Amino acid sequence: MIYWDNAATTWPKPASVRAAVGQALVRYGANPGRAGHDMAMATGQEVYTCREELAEFFGLKDPTGVVFTLNCTAGLNTVIRGLLEEGGRALTSDLEHNAVRRPLAALSARYPRYDTAAWSPDEDETVEHFRRAIRPDTRLLVCTHASNVFGVTLPIRKLARLAHDHGLLFCVDAAQSAGVLPVDMEADGIDYLCVAPHKGLYAPMGTGLLLCRERDKIPPLVRGGTGSYSVQAVQPPDLPDRLESGTPNTAGICGIRAGLRFVREKGRERIYAHEIALLQRVYDRLASHPGIRVYTPRPAVGRTAPVLSLNVVGLPSEQTAALLNEQGIAVRAGLHCAPLAHTRFGTMPQGTVRLAPSAFSTPQEVKKIGDIFSKIAKKSLHSGKNMI
Repeated sequence: MIYWDNAATTWPKPASVRAAVGQALVRYGANPGRAGHDMAMATGQEVYTCREELAEFFGLKDPTGVVFTLNCTAGLNTVIRGLLEEGGRALTSDLEHNAVRRPLAALSARYPRYDTAAWSPDEDETVEHFRRAIRPDTRLLVCTHASNVFGVTLPIRKLARLAHDHGLLFCVDAAQSAGVLPVDMEADGIDYLCVAPHKGLYAPMGTGLLLCRERDKIPPLVRGGTGSYSVQAVQPPDLPDRLESGTPNTAGICGIRAGLRFVREKGRERIYAHEIALLQRVYDRLASHPGIRVYTPRPAVGRTAPVLSLNVVGLPSEQTAALLNEQGIAVRAGLHCAPLAHTRFGTMPQGTVRLAPSAFSTPQEVKKIGDIFSKIAKKSLHSGKNMI
């Protein structure tokens, strides 16, 4: 199988990640922070070491601000609901994933609680759109770093400066960028960073991260046992315990650490350049084909995440993906949980076929993908049946 669905989750996972997860079930089988015996202490140390390495990688000064969550969506819900439950508005972009859109919509059941600013290929124009959308009661600016559908990016450092100039907190959905594009919370001015480590960090699914530079604003979304302050009925006030209740996914955390080590050893920049180069080959092969429509400019290092969306003229995106699957190529089609982005790029309601390589993808795979796309497009043009 040629797997190019890495924007959903990277596969295969590195051998080191698989080994770390298996080893965790043997060496770190105790509940960290819940007992004083040797295995529990060793497990707790392993979890904290992972926090330290993540904090260093993402430019967060205090490792206790690294919070392990079920997934990136849980982190975004924690920030959005925690900051806005009692009032105020959010400001977001028109490229957002449903992980941002739906929590904001739920808060807006009685009246609107958020505003949307339009993305533009021009960074300064994007910032100006956000500036104009700020209201007196806006409290939070939350946006994606990179579109999970089209790969285009938002100028997060400039938006952070805008947010802080207006007294707003700034949260970044880095599900599609963490481990791929450079992210430094301190330098970029990010208050909250939400990460899907099973993507760009090659960790197991069922893992997520919420990194907090601003430490005191968010109340817990879930309350329960933390192994600390156990006599008290209220949640501990300190991070990470305030936002981490219940038994953690220790095996997954060990997988995160191993995935992070894989990215560091391979080199984030090298992996990213490799993925962009593969997508450039796909683009150069297919963008001028009369039976294929590509929706963004040619992928470029430093400007886009390694994601490319396209369609075969005359075919629903799901049908194209099914035809690719018959040839052993795994991709994702449809709306990718991001209808706002599809509306922005004019691909509603048919969606797109999304191509997303990884560190393990090869030029030989590009050739086969290009050959099969060309064959499908030629057949669709020849049939003359527009099915959309």
